[in-house]
Amino acid sequence: MYNNFTAIDFETAQGYRNSICQVGLVRFEKGKVVYTFEQLIRPPKNYYWEQFTDLHGIDAEKTKYSPTFDKIWPKIKPYIETQHLVAHNAVFDVGCLQATLFHYGFQMPVFTQHCTCNLYCRRGLADLCEEFNIELNHHDALSDAMACAKLFKMYYQTH
Repeated sequence: MYNNFTAIDFETAQGYRNSICQVGLVRFEKGKVVYTFEQLIRPPKNYYWEQFTDLHGIDAEKTKYSPTFDKIWPKIKPYIETQHLVAHNAVFDVGCLQATLFHYGFQMPVFTQHCTCNLYCRRGLADLCEEFNIELNHHDALSDAMACAKLFKMYYQTH
């Protein structure tokens, strides 16, 4: 059903949605991966909460020379705008995108949102990957996005 879509995942530095510190993006066209993108991002003030660093391993030292989100937005916008955008727990990831775009003065693009967490009855990404034998380095944005994309593709091949 959906052969052309973009899966995305964000990691954040703190509890604020505009504190994106990593993005992972996977583009599928005609059912195949045609583009992947992963980037560490320097969040506002390059400030981290320890419990977030403990979760994903990213800290201020790793992002001090990374671009801010406004610098990478032009690279990923074409894969999001007017596309089918897939995330695991899309409320979180789309909320991060919206808050970060607002922070930098950009408008939110139009896209069709899909959530693999909802498709799979609110089950966690790690549990689903274990059940379906999908490789996952959890809380690495590119790995999470790729796993999400595989779950989305699998769901629509079987439903």
